[in-house]
Amino acid sequence: MSPDDFESLIAEVTQRIADRPLDQTLESWLNATWPPGSATYAGLAQACRTGVAEGWLCRREAGGIRYGRIVKPTPRTHGFSVDVVQMEDLAGPYHVHPLGEIDLIVPISEQATFDGRPAGWCVYGPGSAHRPTVSGGQALILYLLPQGAIDFTGAGA
Repeated sequence: MSPDDFESLIAEVTQRIADRPLDQTLESWLNATWPPGSATYAGLAQACRTGVAEGWLCRREAGGIRYGRIVKPTPRTHGFSVDVVQMEDLAGPYHVHPLGEIDLIVPISEQATFDGRPAGWCVYGPGSAHRPTVSGGQALILYLLPQGAIDFTGAGA
C-alpha cells in the first residue's frame, strides 16, 4: 500500500458521494452500502492501519493526537481532502465544518467509539461543529472534507 494506492481507494468512494448532500441520508447510505465487514470498509481500514504502521499516515502529533492530511482536495478525489487521526480516550480540538465532514470510524480497541458511535460512517452537515471525541480505547478516524474546509478558530464548547 502506497499513498497513491490509498488515494485511489478514496477516489472510488468519493466518486460515489461527490454530488450528494452531507446529511443523515448520506450517513445512512454509507452505512448500508459500505458497513463494517464490507470489502470497501475493510480495505479503507486496512489502508489506514498500514499507513500508520509504515509512517506515511498520522505523521504529526500534538496533545496525544496523531494526525495528518494525506490527500489535498483535487479532481481525482472529487474535491475532498483526506485526513487521518489516531486518538485514544480523549477529546480533540473544537472545530467547525464549513461544508460538512464525512468520517470513517475504525476502532483499534474493540469498544472504541468516536463521538459515541462505533465502527462505521458518520456525517456532519455544513456549518456543524464539535470536539471530536474517542472513548473506550483507541481509534483511527478518516476525515473527508469537501474542499479541505475546516475551521479551528471558532470558540468551542
